[in-house]
Amino acid sequence: MRVDQILGLKGRDVAEIAAAAPLSDAVKLLNTRRIGALVVRDAAGVMVGILSERDILRRLETDPVAVLAAPVRQAMSAPVITITAEAGIDQLMALMTNHRIRHLPVMAGGDVVGIVSIGDVVKAKLDESASEAEALKAYIAS
Repeated sequence: MRVDQILGLKGRDVAEIAAAAPLSDAVKLLNTRRIGALVVRDAAGVMVGILSERDILRRLETDPVAVLAAPVRQAMSAPVITITAEAGIDQLMALMTNHRIRHLPVMAGGDVVGIVSIGDVVKAKLDESASEAEALKAYIAS
């Protein structure tokens, strides 16, 4: 299975936020969309980071009020690790494991075309295993 196939199943919607936006806006967006990460863009529209729930939690330990008022750029992870739409699921899992990340922006032609989460990977692997089991059952029954 390839990354673009996973995006075909889950959708290609990419939630974004400005690097200068207050972190409290990011929290609202994550909660409203019920997602775990946002692509962060600068004033020119260039992807400069990714902000995950984990990034926010790491910052909240100090002074939550000040942290939530601070700009997203102070909490985001950068540089962004990405993957291509043509990459295989094994390469995707290796990147997530090696870098200890749960969300990867997917690139095609220099543009972000989706985000894949660890949950998307698990679902794809489970679906793939179920399909293989059904194919084996059908083969044995024939």
